[in-house]
Amino acid sequence: MGKKEKKNSKNNEKKDEIESNSKLVERQKEKKMVKKIVWSIVSILFTLLIIFGIVSYQYVTSSLQPLDTTSKKEIQIEVPSGSSSADISRILEKNKVIKSASVFRFYIKLNNKIDFKAGYYLFSPSMTLEKIIQSLQSGGSPVAFDGTKILIQEGLTIDQVAESVAKSTKYKASDFIEKLKDPKLLMQLKETYPKLLTSALESKEAKYTLEGYLFPATYDFSEDMSLETVIKNMVKKTDDVMQNYYSIIEDKKMTVQQVLTLASLIEREGNSFEDRTKIASVFFNRLDVEMPLQSDISVLYAMNKHKEIVTYKDLETNSPYNLYQNKGYGPGPFNNPSEDAIKATLNPADTNYIYFLADTSTGKVYFSRTYAEHQELVDEYITP
Repeated sequence: MGKKEKKNSKNNEKKDEIESNSKLVERQKEKKMVKKIVWSIVSILFTLLIIFGIVSYQYVTSSLQPLDTTSKKEIQIEVPSGSSSADISRILEKNKVIKSASVFRFYIKLNNKIDFKAGYYLFSPSMTLEKIIQSLQSGGSPVAFDGTKILIQEGLTIDQVAESVAKSTKYKASDFIEKLKDPKLLMQLKETYPKLLTSALESKEAKYTLEGYLFPATYDFSEDMSLETVIKNMVKKTDDVMQNYYSIIEDKKMTVQQVLTLASLIEREGNSFEDRTKIASVFFNRLDVEMPLQSDISVLYAMNKHKEIVTYKDLETNSPYNLYQNKGYGPGPFNNPSEDAIKATLNPADTNYIYFLADTSTGKVYFSRTYAEHQELVDEYITP
């Protein structure tokens, strides 16, 4: 091979090497670019996943709360015979009673809530999921509400019951309150239902003797019905329910007044039955060591106010109903409790808890054995 040919061969080899190196550099650039694109996509997807998780959590959390805590509107819905839990969930969402059908359906499945009954119901957007579920399990009216029904929701005070009566009848709230105080009527009721009302009439400081004794339910009302009959029907319903518990109350050496007083506090302090049995244990544990029951519900009742936060100044309210200032049960019930709350009162959990608090944003209740533990929970879940 001549010198010229050798030179050309070397040039070709060098050219090939340069081209090969150039291609290698290009491939490396492509790989880097692919990696950048992949990592960018992964980062975006991860960020979207986090955002989706946060949004989903906030949505589910808000959907577990009442749709509108300030609403006083009553919405009539019909649950047709044979309706599934999915059907009922959609009906509630469509009628703006709850925020999310899917979250409600998941909640009842997770908590094994079954035996919903057909019928007509009056619901409010201010009701908790637990109260809605309890109503669905108790059963609705076989006929639609046409203004001849009086709906008394769980946990209403007598003043609120009077408003419900006025809304559904020709009577004023003041007429209802006046009739409730009628000594003659109270004595008639005591003679008819001695097991139910004897301890109630023994309380001399009670604001209303029948507070706690007007059972939450839907009552029929006709144009010619007197207020006395309306009240008697409500008290009779309470006695019908309490028939299942009189012997238990006697065995526990308690009075009906004491049971309904605790039940009225438990009604407002907890939502689930499990939480209510634990709250009942807290109250009994406090009573055992002669500690005040210290329920904010008692202070608000004493003040005759509705507010989210009870201040230290509120705790100084001078009233026998203020169970921060007074030991024991106080004069009597603070509202008209449900059977669920009564049952929890008579079946307290076996705990040594002394304190509890509720996270109002989630509805979760936290329990503690010492004040130090309780204060830590307050700092974590309540203090802004």
